[in-house]
Amino acid sequence: MKTELTELPLDQVRTLLAVVDEGTFDAAAAALHVTPSAVSQRVKALEQRTGRVLLQRVKPVRATESGEVIVRFARQLARLERDARAELGMSAAGEPTRVSVAVNADSLATWFLPVLARVGKEPRLCFELRSDDETRTAALLREGLVMAAVTSSPEPVAGCSVRPLGRMRYLATASPAFAREHLGGPLRETLAVAPTLAFGRDDDLQDGFVRRLGGGDGASSERHQIPASEGFLRAVVMGLGWGLLPVTQAQPLVRSGQLVSLAPDRPYDVPLYWQQWKLDSPALAAVARAVLATAAEALETR
Repeated sequence: MKTELTELPLDQVRTLLAVVDEGTFDAAAAALHVTPSAVSQRVKALEQRTGRVLLQRVKPVRATESGEVIVRFARQLARLERDARAELGMSAAGEPTRVSVAVNADSLATWFLPVLARVGKEPRLCFELRSDDETRTAALLREGLVMAAVTSSPEPVAGCSVRPLGRMRYLATASPAFAREHLGGPLRETLAVAPTLAFGRDDDLQDGFVRRLGGGDGASSERHQIPASEGFLRAVVMGLGWGLLPVTQAQPLVRSGQLVSLAPDRPYDVPLYWQQWKLDSPALAAVARAVLATAAEALETR
């Protein structure tokens, strides 16, 4: 029987995933217990079959946009295989199921960790959490690096389902000394020039807040990048700049006088969504239930 060209041979798919995960053809060959030549031949055959370049031949090797589709398929296939083995009693005794999730840093620092305790003991899970800005977590899902993500994007990644979680509420804050020195005039004007804090280059949270106040160009270009939620909070308290903090972090510090709320009647809400692979996986289903229940208690829903 002639093999259809539209099929994706599983040995080639798994080989592509090994190359991406290991970073080089030689390392993938060692992991698969085959020769580097065999790895190269399988990847070339898969590229010929799909009619697409699937890898960027750099160090470490990276998947192209088309390659990411194959990588995501390979990871989903591996997930289904592990679930099937578990249901058939073929898993190693006591072997837990690994679930990789991308979570924005503020959620991880505030409401997400209780999810892990809420999942329960069955099925047994090990979490692999990856932290990034909420605008970047969907990209990790798209690249096939995680199975699910807390993201600010309502547009589902290909092959994924999406459900709303609620809104993460932020307050614009600064230290009292910083506010006295930099924020003496109309807020939309002073915030546009005062030193600003940002999570990273892609973080436009502060810009969005200033524009909502009427400052058309957003926050000042004089900004410090602090890529950690706890570090960001400390930087605000220390007076390095002003920034938006999750309300659960900000309110105790405002009450204690360590911070001032710059616009207490103008909170800034960021909608969050749960995206996950469309797989009939008991592990993913258990995590999703815990995430939705915890988010309903911790996030703004009105």
